[in-house]
Amino acid sequence: MTTASAPAAGVSPMLSRLAAEQATGALIREHGTLYLADGRIVHAESPATPGMDVLLTAGGAVHADGWWEAVDRAGARRSVGRYLVEHGGLSDGALELCHLGALFDAAYFTLAPSSGPTRFRYGVSHWFGAVRPVPVASVERETLRRRDLLQRIWPEPDTDTAPLTRAGTQDARVPPRRRRVLDLVDGERTASQIALMLGRPAFHTLVDLRRLAAGGLVTTAPPAPAAPVAPPEWLAKADVDDPDVALLRRLRNALEAL
Repeated sequence: MTTASAPAAGVSPMLSRLAAEQATGALIREHGTLYLADGRIVHAESPATPGMDVLLTAGGAVHADGWWEAVDRAGARRSVGRYLVEHGGLSDGALELCHLGALFDAAYFTLAPSSGPTRFRYGVSHWFGAVRPVPVASVERETLRRRDLLQRIWPEPDTDTAPLTRAGTQDARVPPRRRRVLDLVDGERTASQIALMLGRPAFHTLVDLRRLAAGGLVTTAPPAPAAPVAPPEWLAKADVDDPDVALLRRLRNALEAL
């Protein structure tokens, strides 16, 4: 395992070096993991994005039982994707399209600027298996393109990570796809949670939410009020007629008011 400091915004020097040396393994960053084989990216995953299980089952391409059967039977061989094609009724084209979408989606979040370390574990491969390897340069180029697109739509990045609430006139005309996103904005859910509920790539959800924010229909939710602090047990049980206790109570009430 090797360690490096956080990469410059928009570029991962460590990832470029691994591509040049045609490395195989897992690049672990703060927001996700990229899996490489011979210097190309073959899989990506991030807690901010729905996984292949959600993307395939939510759209009906694969039944949930079929997904778990593939994981049980082919996960140890790192060939879940191939098993789904051979035994799950999934076509090669559908698998490749879904996998590439998930790879670029997770890579976008994994390559986000961060202050955390970057680690590479040589020889590690993902249990899903390779579908279509993608050059590192293509992934980085697409990541930068997506950053630029979001910036042009709405330049406030808090929309991507904070809980969101509705704003403005909610009877405004909104396209059906964006309306389904708006309907899930409840003051508590984040963009990633909404994407998971919809079974859609998270980046597409970010685009919809930034367009809604630019239209004045969505904004970041205010922080939740702090929970009141219970008084010490000895103070709660003290004699209320004690002048020292009365003074302490007045001080406590004044602090709570502040």
